[in-house]
Amino acid sequence: MQTYPLVPVNYQSIRPGEVWLDTEGKPIQAHGFQVTFREGKYYWYGEDKTHTLFGTNRMFGGVRCYSSTDFYNWKDEGRIIEPATDPHSPLHHCQKLERPHILYCAKTGRYVCWLKSQSNDGHFVILEAEHFMGPYHFVRNLKPNGFAVGDFDMYADPDTGKGYVWFERPHWEQICAELSDDYTNVNGRYSEHFVGKVPPFTREAAAHFVMDGKHYIYTSGTTSYTPNPSEVAVFDDYHGEYTVLGNPHIGDEYAHSFCSQITSVIKIPGKDLYVAMADRWLPHTNKTDIPKKDWQSFLTRYKDHRPYPKDFATPKVADRFYTLVNPNQDVYKATYVFLPIVVKDGIPMIEWKDEWKLENYE
Repeated sequence: MQTYPLVPVNYQSIRPGEVWLDTEGKPIQAHGFQVTFREGKYYWYGEDKTHTLFGTNRMFGGVRCYSSTDFYNWKDEGRIIEPATDPHSPLHHCQKLERPHILYCAKTGRYVCWLKSQSNDGHFVILEAEHFMGPYHFVRNLKPNGFAVGDFDMYADPDTGKGYVWFERPHWEQICAELSDDYTNVNGRYSEHFVGKVPPFTREAAAHFVMDGKHYIYTSGTTSYTPNPSEVAVFDDYHGEYTVLGNPHIGDEYAHSFCSQITSVIKIPGKDLYVAMADRWLPHTNKTDIPKKDWQSFLTRYKDHRPYPKDFATPKVADRFYTLVNPNQDVYKATYVFLPIVVKDGIPMIEWKDEWKLENYE
């Protein structure tokens, strides 16, 4: 077991891929995450993997949140969503809940959180709160428009107030669906993108952002926690054509997106700087041929795969109490890769840096 100083740490730069400690000297535990900026502070929230250990049934450790004023040093604000104690709850720690996304709904004045549950072929668990830091209350389980769901991203358009969710339909295509006015459901309108791709080519883990008036979306391939090559696409209409621009990682020698999977993009306030933020789920695979070998295995495993059929029934909580964490899910040692986006030939690219500072960008 790796030990840490457990004393206050003062960072003055970002070192992608290295263990990142909070202000108390503990490893930051917020994976499948989002970073937002509100009222002068950054907030980083994601999956707490502290106790998601091999041989346990603790798939879900809650949603932990950190705050920062400088983007380097992060204070642990605790869990804003706790695992439930009732085994029949969709939030019980045995449920595999991932990738929390929180949107503020101006029409209701409430914060809405969506999580992906890997039960019933995959569905959303939707919560609501009066305050960003909670407490959050369960609203519904949802298969949007009858689709099973995989990794996803969400966005509230500041001009129209409309909400959108992009999610993988396992393992076949990417869906963009419009949200209901209160952001706790979908309104029935959706579009299909990157259709007919099976693993490892299926596009998942969408990370959407707007730059210079254009919409961009980073996606990864589908190889479980093993890293793989990313793609970036551009579009003008949420339900229109998405044009693929290629692999955004410059010099991606090992075809593994710098051993990471992008989960979020943020524009740094007051700067012309966008940061692509990613999980390094399996640090031991960095600069190895493990990702390429896994890629090949997925080609064989999913050769004849077809998408899960639509199911409009309300998803029920599966009994996962005796489902244990296997070695491939033991990712509590996962680290993070934060890198600045550089525009080359009109394409938002990502270039490796061993260390970098916000102060170096205007």
